[in-house]
Amino acid sequence: MTGHPEPLMRLRLRVEQDIFLIRQLGREVAREVGLEQQDQTRLATALSEVSRVVLTGDSDADVTFTVRVDGVRIALRVAVEGSKRREAGRLRTELAHVGRLVDKMEVEDGETGTVVWMARRLPAGAPQLTPDRMDQIRAGLSRHVPNSPVDELHVQNQQLIAALDEVRSQRDELARLNAELEETNRGVMALYHQLSEELEETNRGVVALYAELDDKSVQLAAASEAKSRFLANVSHELRAPVTAVIGLSRLLADGGSDPLTSEQERQVGLIRTSASDLLTLVNDLLDLAKAEAGRIEPNWAPVDLKAVFGQLRGTLRPLATRPEVDFRIDEPAVPSIHSDEVLITRVLRNLLTNALKFTAEGEVRLAVREVGSDLEFIVSDTGTGIPAELQDRVFEEFYQVPGSKALSGKGTGLGLPYARRLATILGGALRVHSTPGEGSTFTLRLPAS
Repeated sequence: MTGHPEPLMRLRLRVEQDIFLIRQLGREVAREVGLEQQDQTRLATALSEVSRVVLTGDSDADVTFTVRVDGVRIALRVAVEGSKRREAGRLRTELAHVGRLVDKMEVEDGETGTVVWMARRLPAGAPQLTPDRMDQIRAGLSRHVPNSPVDELHVQNQQLIAALDEVRSQRDELARLNAELEETNRGVMALYHQLSEELEETNRGVVALYAELDDKSVQLAAASEAKSRFLANVSHELRAPVTAVIGLSRLLADGGSDPLTSEQERQVGLIRTSASDLLTLVNDLLDLAKAEAGRIEPNWAPVDLKAVFGQLRGTLRPLATRPEVDFRIDEPAVPSIHSDEVLITRVLRNLLTNALKFTAEGEVRLAVREVGSDLEFIVSDTGTGIPAELQDRVFEEFYQVPGSKALSGKGTGLGLPYARRLATILGGALRVHSTPGEGSTFTLRLPAS
């Protein structure tokens, strides 16, 4: 305990009649400080029981009523001299059952005897215990006229009846709650069984769906493998006759052969051009089939980007024949990359060739920059551009943007899908950003090492 506030009242406990008075005063103090009816009864009962135990041991006691800011604390001081003194440990054992009636109970040895402290907390709505209020309670206790033992017994009986009524009401309420809980449990169990059946049915459906998906995956893999074999076989079979057609057309147009009429020269030129376009398509199909079949293995080694850019500048410069288009390949700001030189060159050549085909004026440009631990190769043009909703579709096989028309050569719709597959094989990615009428930017991002 902390602090020693002025007590409300002190009484001397000598005979059994004093127990009734202490009980009455304890109930009165509990009522005045704002405790509820049941708490008043509990505190008065605890006080009278402690008094009874003390008197049983032929001990005299001082009873002190004290109020603290954290609740009501009624102190019973047992001062026993000589052989009648009660030890705290023994008294604590005898009063163990009383502790259930109060919030806190302490039994300790004092200088002249044993002290029992009992405390009950004030409820939240209790009146504030100001000094004036304490003086009023103290004055009221001093004017208290004690009831007779018969009257006190009558009061205890009334309190007992009220407690029994409350217990009965609580029992009825508990029975009602148990009935509601039982009904709720039946509903929960019914819902649980229903959900279990639905979940089991759903699981069967999911299992069947997974089985179907596995079958479809096997069929799709088989179809993809068949397509790759078909493309590879057809490409191999077509290359020889197409190459022969190109060679024969060149022989016919050669000045050492019999001269051709102008119409014949025009028709032979058409044959050679068509055969060249067909050979380009065959080569693209063959490359794409190899990439899809996983037959392309990168040859990892340091790549001199300056040499790669110089080679692209030399091989693609003849394609940039329109004076309205500025073809620029910047000097690489990064000297090298650990990758496959052949595959990087194929991707960049494909992107640059595609940009030159669809750019009427402005510029086509290649640059490289560092982004964290990666390198980004950027191919930008000022061509026709690609609508936002079609930018993903340009990487589909044989797809060409509606309304787009190559200014030189013919597109096969296989270049960009092939370039993206090569980018994936190299451990990178290929993306596009484009605005119709302003141009497109293709970005190849690869790990630097």
